[in-house]
Amino acid sequence: MTSVPQMRSPRACLICSIVRNHRQFMNEGCPNCEEILQLRNQPDAIAECTSSLFEGVITLADPRSSWVAKWLRLSEYAPGIYAAKVSGALPEDIVDALKANGIVYIPRDGGEVEDSREVEE
Repeated sequence: MTSVPQMRSPRACLICSIVRNHRQFMNEGCPNCEEILQLRNQPDAIAECTSSLFEGVITLADPRSSWVAKWLRLSEYAPGIYAAKVSGALPEDIVDALKANGIVYIPRDGGEVEDSREVEE
């Protein structure tokens, strides 16, 4: 039997919704968004770009073959624990940087934009 690591002060990335504790974000950053967010050793960036307010968790061992990962647009991300919904908003300068790099930011708060998505077969 495998044990689940204890999560103290869990937070979810506002871009990819991976759930990690504050220390993990400090030490390792975000495995999916580090190049953009640069969270490693940046407590202010962690506070701005992650949220402690999230609902539901999904554990993905093989995101590429999971229908849940496809439905939540997580299939290209690293294996891990992800939130189903994350409350919070990215700072405008981060959203602008994403747009400048051709990345479409879709909030993971379960709002209208997210609910209208279609799952690719």
